Amino acid sequence: MRPMRHLDRYALRREVRAAAARLAAAGVASPENDARLLAEHLLGGPLLLADGAGSAFPSAYRSLIARRAAREPLQRILGVMWFRGLELASRPGVFIVRPETEVVAGAAIEAAQRMTDDGAPLVVDLCAGSGAIAAAVAHEVPGARLVAVEIDETAAALARESCERLAPGRVEVVRGDAADPRVLHELDGRVDVVVSNPPYVPAGALEDVETQRYDPEAALFGGGEDGLAVPRAVVGRAAALLRPGGVLVMEHDAGQGRALRETALAAGFEEVRTGADLTGRDRYLCAVRATEAPGSDLPDSTHYA
Repeated sequence: MRPMRHLDRYALRREVRAAAARLAAAGVASPENDARLLAEHLLGGPLLLADGAGSAFPSAYRSLIARRAAREPLQRILGVMWFRGLELASRPGVFIVRPETEVVAGAAIEAAQRMTDDGAPLVVDLCAGSGAIAAAVAHEVPGARLVAVEIDETAAALARESCERLAPGRVEVVRGDAADPRVLHELDGRVDVVVSNPPYVPAGALEDVETQRYDPEAALFGGGEDGLAVPRAVVGRAAALLRPGGVLVMEHDAGQGRALRETALAAGFEEVRTGADLTGRDRYLCAVRATEAPGSDLPDSTHYA
């Protein structure tokens, strides 16, 4: 016997439309999408295929919608987040990965793929957070060897769990300070690609209420008024880790491109450029480790996106 339904399919869809309107009024950026995903979370399947919902659905659904209207992140409510087609766990205390970082990961993946002809590229993810970038690189570059470094215990534990589920045995997660020269010192001069999404937000620059309330400050602010202390330290560490011709890809704030290009040149990188995200904003540094010692002609090799 089929279970009794409190809502038929038409009432269910009206409920979801009303929820989307409530989210829109609360300033949620993607109200229809979020209302649908929250409904599917309770339904256990696609909304389009649901012929109704049980009697407990309206109360439970409205409770979730109230949380989202109060600007609790969707990923926190659902307990999952998505990155380049992968589903990762989302937990309190760990930075929620952003869509713009998919472009950064893509640049690192392309760099690693170009190196597969020479064997299994060694890729290091500094400031790995949830492990989203490391998992994506392992998934899309099957021959790559990955090491992910994260200082926070909660984030490192989640990264280890997610990477082992999505790329078993492929990613080593190391808890440590990504800028500490003692961390991964045995890999100095041997790494093919370094990728990083470090804390880089300038002091007082947060405008998103969800980020302010739910993301850990240690994963956001880069140090100093300009937010460049941690990114500059990562550039320096990457310069030591990379082999000649190795590639650094590092996310940064839209206003930090010029400063980090200069930092990279001073650290011994060449072919230094700034890459843009899907909205056209400066989003990441891409630089190649010089094949020779830094010299006076390095700035001539610089080009900007």
